[in-house]
Amino acid sequence: MSAILSIDQGTTSSRAILFSAAGKILDAEQKELTLHYPHKGWVEQDANDIWKDTLHCCETVIKDAADITAIGITNQRETTIIWDRDTGAPIYNAIVWQDRRTADMCVRLKEAGHEEMLRAKTGLLLDPYFSATKIAWILDNVDGARARAEAGTLAFGTVDCWLLWKLTNGAVHATDITNASRTMLYNITAQEWDEELLALFNIPRSLLPDVKDNAADFGTAHICGHDIPVTGMAGDQQAALIGQACFKPGMVKSTYGTGCFALMNIGGEFRASQNRLLTTVAYRLSGEITYAIEGSIFVAGAAIQWLRDGLGVINSAPDSEALATSVDDNNGVYFVPAFAGLGAPHWRPDVRAVIAGLSRESTKAHIVRAALEAQAYQTFDLVRAMEEDGQADIQTIRADGGLVANEFMCQFLADIVARPVDIPEISECTALGAAYLAGLQAGLYKDLDDIAGHWKMAQNYQPTMSYTKRSELLNGWESALDMLLRNEPQR
Repeated sequence: MSAILSIDQGTTSSRAILFSAAGKILDAEQKELTLHYPHKGWVEQDANDIWKDTLHCCETVIKDAADITAIGITNQRETTIIWDRDTGAPIYNAIVWQDRRTADMCVRLKEAGHEEMLRAKTGLLLDPYFSATKIAWILDNVDGARARAEAGTLAFGTVDCWLLWKLTNGAVHATDITNASRTMLYNITAQEWDEELLALFNIPRSLLPDVKDNAADFGTAHICGHDIPVTGMAGDQQAALIGQACFKPGMVKSTYGTGCFALMNIGGEFRASQNRLLTTVAYRLSGEITYAIEGSIFVAGAAIQWLRDGLGVINSAPDSEALATSVDDNNGVYFVPAFAGLGAPHWRPDVRAVIAGLSRESTKAHIVRAALEAQAYQTFDLVRAMEEDGQADIQTIRADGGLVANEFMCQFLADIVARPVDIPEISECTALGAAYLAGLQAGLYKDLDDIAGHWKMAQNYQPTMSYTKRSELLNGWESALDMLLRNEPQR
């Protein structure tokens, strides 16, 4: 039986999942990944740990597998790694997408009037979230890095590119168009690295990888004595869009992992958001591009992780549901989880999390409930912005990620966004999307319609909350947001 190995390298863990051609999980291995916080607002990982953990997971699932046709790779996007082309050694830790150290650089560039040009080329906004300012920081702060980069001896890559380099023993330096589109250096209408942007950030062209379609021949991986073609690659959110089979304009997926990311397929025409959402590449197949509007929320499941590890109010993530439903309501408590600033549609890297509305009657159950409710409020903000953009009429939301195991969160989400929420039968949509891309290039699937035929719904949540109650809750959320934004002046 043909199988596809999907590498899913995320913010908090590295995973390898073996899928059948029918999309069924045959085997899986996961290893947690350590995040480092050397200074306030800084978030780093050891790039060598990313590779070692990923290799361990792959070797574990490969050793008993009979026939692996191809490999697909999906990854945490924007996380930035620079390494020596000769030795393969990273010159600095991976700077994670959540990192805020370049916030002041983004402010200066914005004040200099560069954001509109950048948005027209990349679909993005000036924010430390993206890779370009992270690359510039490494070149300017690691001894000798800029001279080495200009001499062509260094390579840059997002995590997909780094893993591909390691899997092919340094033979291939390439990325896919979705990851390239998140660097703030790639022109997504001309579909090429942009010289004006490279000059703006003072980044040598020699650092950058080749850019391929999402289903393509990326090279041959050498694992456990096996030579396996890598034929699919996409950033995690685009991979989830594919895993959720959102192939028609207007279809929306929302993934609740470390952060929350809602993507809406808008078809083959680039259209800039008028409500501070992002336009990004959804996928490119056989040279034909499809775009998406994206809303990026930096903290979703990470808030539950903080309640567990930071406050110790729960022992495990699943405990959050029982605690949240042990009280009748939030008792006026609202949790804005801006640990890494606010993403779309606010784009305020300077603000930090707040829990509002605490009273003497407040308990840990109310705080946990507020953390889960926040996922719905944040999604509502994104959906409202998408609607105001007039991009499409959103009929339903296909949701995935670790938090969709929480039935309270899913029902509250349906109630607040006032739309049905569909949960797929295969919950590992990100890894599945990478597998689909690899299988498409390898000939296991005919086309996107063939892939869409595999999607099946496991659970459907219908909105049941009254208009009055929903409005009351949303007003409370808006008040908490206003308080945060008003009291934290933008730098």
